[in-house]
This record gives sequence, structure tokens and C-alpha cells, in this order.
Amino acid sequence: MNKVFFGGSRKLNRINSAIRERADNIISNNLSVLIGDANGADKAMQKYLAEKSYKTVIVYCVGDTCRNNLGKWQINSITSNSSKKDFNYYATKDKKMSEDADYGFMLWDGESKGTLNNIVNLLQSNKYVLAYFSPAKEFFTLKNFGDLEKLLRKCDQRNKKTFQQILRTHEGLSNTQKELRLA
Repeated sequence: MNKVFFGGSRKLNRINSAIRERADNIISNNLSVLIGDANGADKAMQKYLAEKSYKTVIVYCVGDTCRNNLGKWQINSITSNSSKKDFNYYATKDKKMSEDADYGFMLWDGESKGTLNNIVNLLQSNKYVLAYFSPAKEFFTLKNFGDLEKLLRKCDQRNKKTFQQILRTHEGLSNTQKELRLA
């Protein structure tokens, strides 16, 4: 069974009809959904899947207790080497979801470092990502770093330096990929 890593920005706490339509596609194809336990996009999609009584969901969380598990689904508890509940602490869980998934479905506000990190992790593993870019209310299919580069050009100029720093932290990216032309 194919597995979809669903994730997104914590600022995005509602899903619109276009996103629900894509989620309904996942349901009708009986794909397994790997989802985090954060507030925002994770919680909004959990709510939608619970309302649909969708059972093929695994909630990933760090430690033994999930912040959100609205459908009382199976849990995959991840151990983090970091004791401080920061970016790296939760990125451990996200990395595992990227490894376990076949595809990604990300809701991105054009600012979230965590969501961008998830997209990069998936692309590094040659996994396609369907990204909903909320500022433009558009979907983008990302198959490679060239596709990501096009999406990043649509972002606010002030975030582009941060995005370059995130890309530089990923080992295994070629120099070309690390220096995407975001202008």
C-alpha cells in the first residue's frame, strides 16, 4: 500500500475545498496517511480524516504521548536525540516520516522552515511532493529541485536567505542544489 506523508505549516489551521478534494482522492485510493501531531495543518487534516472515519492513518510523534491524535489512530513514537523541544527535536519525527513515505502532500505558507525541510527530505529521496502554496492558493507538483526552485521564487524576499541556510544544512545535496537561484 502506498504511503503519503501529510504535513504542513502550523499557521495553516484550516483546509479549503481544494485541499479536501485532494484528501478525498487519498481516501478513495485507500492510501496510508502518515501524519504528524502538531497544531496547524496536521491537526486540521487529522480533523478532516476523523470526520471521514478514515482508518488508514498513522500518527507520528516524538516520545510516548502525541499532542494531537483526533482519530485515535495507530501511533509511531520516535525517539529524538535532542531533549530541548526545538526544530531539531521535531525534525527527527519528520525525517522518519519522509523515509517511510512514498509521496508527500505538504501545505506550505511560504514561510515554515519545517515544511520546507520536509519537502527537501522527500525530494532528496526522489519522492514526489504535492505542495499546496497557500499565498497563491495553488498546487505545485515537485519532482526535483528545479521544481522546488520555481516554487521558492514565489516566496517573500525576506525568507529566501533562511531557505538558502536550510538547503545548505542538507548533506548530499549537490552544490547546484544548495545554491538554488531564488531571485
